[in-house]
Amino acid sequence: MKFTGAGEYDVMLLRLLRVLTMNTLETFRAGCNILDEVMNPHRFFLVEEASGRSSGGDFASGEYVRVDRRLEIHFRYSLGLVAYHIGKLLLTHEAYMRAVLGKSGGNRYPGFSDDPLDGFRHLSYDLSHFCEDFLTGSGEEFEHCVVKAQEQEKIQGIKALLSQGAA
Repeated sequence: MKFTGAGEYDVMLLRLLRVLTMNTLETFRAGCNILDEVMNPHRFFLVEEASGRSSGGDFASGEYVRVDRRLEIHFRYSLGLVAYHIGKLLLTHEAYMRAVLGKSGGNRYPGFSDDPLDGFRHLSYDLSHFCEDFLTGSGEEFEHCVVKAQEQEKIQGIKALLSQGAA
């Protein structure tokens, strides 16, 4: 392989090499630096939670917090569980995006990539494009999304029961 300078492939390769040499907590913190660009201007600050080694491998987690709002994030080999909290209301990222965007989506997280920081980049995109109510709003739209997600879960549960009965 010949190094061709600052070509797109070379930049991607160098970025991947840098990430591969980071440990889990360093990668988590580098990912949080990406999210800081969206979260900090809205007065959310990061609280690092648990990190260490478990049977599934090294992990790190944290929450972006502002008053009664929290963005919960978990990282192992890539960004995993992402959950939104306003007061006692809770939505996973997938449920929130489905409620906001519908089945066809348009959200970027979760995505597929060999670069563990891409999950943070994808989440950053979704936050800045689809989560305005969570970041700056009253939370009323978020509450509607929680109700919508609960209704969708009930429908999925009924469909599963019906398909089992038909088998």
